[in-house]
Parts: sequence; C-alpha cells; structure tokens
Amino acid sequence: MRTILIEPTENPKVMKFVADYNLIPGSLELDRDSDISEIPIAQELFNYPFVERIFITANFVAVAKQDTVEWEHVAESLKNVIEDELLANPRIYLQKKKEMYQIYAEMTPNPNVMKFVSNKLLLEGFVEVKSREEAEGVPLAQAIFNEFDFAKEVFISDNFVAVTRDNSVEWHQVMMTVRALIAEYLQNGGEISNIEAQKHENPVEKIINREYTDDEQKISDILNEYVAPAVENDGGKISLMEYDKENKTAKMLLQGACSGCPSSTATLKGGIENILKQFVPDLVEKVEAVNG
Repeated sequence: MRTILIEPTENPKVMKFVADYNLIPGSLELDRDSDISEIPIAQELFNYPFVERIFITANFVAVAKQDTVEWEHVAESLKNVIEDELLANPRIYLQKKKEMYQIYAEMTPNPNVMKFVSNKLLLEGFVEVKSREEAEGVPLAQAIFNEFDFAKEVFISDNFVAVTRDNSVEWHQVMMTVRALIAEYLQNGGEISNIEAQKHENPVEKIINREYTDDEQKISDILNEYVAPAVENDGGKISLMEYDKENKTAKMLLQGACSGCPSSTATLKGGIENILKQFVPDLVEKVEAVNG
C-alpha cells in the first residue's frame, strides 16, 4: 500500500495528497470536461460530486473542492481512494495489462519429448531447432538451451513448444522448471523466432525445394486430412519427403516429437501405411520413416 500524507495549502479549497515518489513527468490539470479515460485516479476522484478540479505533478495530487463540504469530513476518504489507485497504477495512467500466457506440460508418445502448450498462438507455422548450434535466430530456443544442459532439440509450432531431453534427466525431475521458464519468458515479452516459420502446407518444399507431383500431392492431401492433426496433437509433424513410384514407397519426414520416437515406426506401419493403402492403393504399398 502506498502511504499518502495529507497537506493543507494556502488555498482553503485545495488539499494536497503527497506520495513518497514522483508520480508523473510534467503535470496534469483536470476538470470534469477533461478526457480522463486513461487516468483511473481522476475517474475515481470525480465520482465525488464535490471535487471540482484535480492537479497532479511531481509527488502529489492536489484536489480542489466545492464549498459545500469541509475537508475534515472528506479528506480521509480521498486519501484512501488515492492510495488504492496508486497501488493499481503507480504512474497515474492506466497500465496496459500484460498478455497472460498459461503453459501446461503434456506428454508425447516419445518419452524424450515433452510438449509445453500455450493458451495463445506462438507462431504461424513451425520452427525446428535440431541443436544448440542452430538456435541462433530463435531466441526462445536459445533461452531454453542456455538454461538447461539436458535440452537437445526445440520444436515450436502454432501454440506449443516441444523440447527433447538427453538421458541425464527424467522429465518428472525437470518438467515444472522448464514450464516455468517458458511461461516467464513469454510473459516478459521475449521474442520467439526471428527467422521465417515454415508453413504447414507442404513443408517439405522448404527442405527439398521442389513442388509435389500429382501423385505426391494426392498422398500429401491424405496425410494432411487424416494423419497430421493427430500427429501435431502429440507435438510432432509428419510430411511426405519422397515418393518412389516404381516401388510404391512413400518416405515420411518425421519432426518434433515424432523424430526418433520409439513408437513412430509402429505408427507408420500400423496406421499411416494402412490409411494410404486404403485411400490410394494404386500409389502406395509401403511407408518408410526419415527422421528430421
């Protein structure tokens, strides 16, 4: 609570309410016709019908009253109002609320990868940092690598950050600490990435720098519709990397939590391969994984 001292002035209609710090650079003189939409302390003081003018400068608020009331009856009430308002807005003007980030941790099928999900969008697309050396240009990844020696990879996509650990720790030992760091970093306005995020549509174009053929596009469309949502929900990403038409083999690029995941091979064989065989049996007989 800010401590306010009440000081009379030579003008009996004006009372000073003095703080222990400078309130504002310059000064403000306000009456009931002034724009006080960004000045909560003035809004509260003018709720009292006897308050005529308000003057704010240096370390005090001066209030001019009507003759209908005596200071001994109202000064203490105004003092309490000023103390409360300075507690909420120490620099007089309405403080913009910081954007609140809520982060929760979520397991993925890959035991080495933990997904940290935000209630707000982080990126339009995704950025994958496969090592500490590649973190330049991705400040959020740099912050994670700088703080945690066990962090091996960082994958940022849409509203989540997937972190890959090494074998020196278990997630139950460090999960809350990583979550707290990410939340604090975002809450303080830290930059997420200075490099262009890859788009979810045909992300393989960024890697192999070519357009899909008609057959590849058919396979990719099925992946995007039937497979990608579930994979992304687990903190990973899957894309068609290469298609061998002669052998009817589709090679998948695995990223994020999918990369190196012990269950990814089973998922490919048991799920994705069956889906592609069902929808495009003339194109695909076999699926292979390529870790990103």
